[in-house]
Amino acid sequence: MYKLLLSCILALTISPVVPAFSAPADMSKSTAAKETSQLHFNFNGKEYFHRWSKANQNEFTPEGQTDLEKWQDMVTINVVPNTNTGEKLSDFANRVLSNYQAHGKIIRSDSKPKTATTLAEHLAVCILGDPKFVEVVFARFVIVDGNALAIIYSHRVYGEKVGVEASKFLRENGTTIEQFIMAWDKMPHANKLLALPQSN
Repeated sequence: MYKLLLSCILALTISPVVPAFSAPADMSKSTAAKETSQLHFNFNGKEYFHRWSKANQNEFTPEGQTDLEKWQDMVTINVVPNTNTGEKLSDFANRVLSNYQAHGKIIRSDSKPKTATTLAEHLAVCILGDPKFVEVVFARFVIVDGNALAIIYSHRVYGEKVGVEASKFLRENGTTIEQFIMAWDKMPHANKLLALPQSN
């Protein structure tokens, strides 16, 4: 599924990454540290700690990755307001997908249909290009306890061989990450996310 050709990554238009959700590029390590909480969780076998929050957007990185200007792995959880129906969630996911298409390459998109007990949810996997790095993004859109969440795992590759390394990462980890993020049910409740300290 994720046997991505290297040429697909190298063909990206290299421009500053402007994904649907991202922390400010000038957010320093010291600034982020002053505005974090003790909230943390396990994602795919690794513990992630709160680093930054603003306007319903919440950033988490593993231990040792406190510098928000140069991280390798990040989980972003957005509480999406006024999006508590399947139709509204689908519309929101499609708008995010369009934004990703404008700034990178969509590798895969999928939806889990509505069941008797759950609303439909959606997945987008993409590659975003930047002069300094390549970012691999897995985004899940789901409604949990009446709250719409955008759960985004991102992995960045830096250096001269970003295309080779990003392609290798997808081949070796893409299927596992997709399966995990779509099944993950240990995310913090929306009320805890909304109560996190906010950055200026």
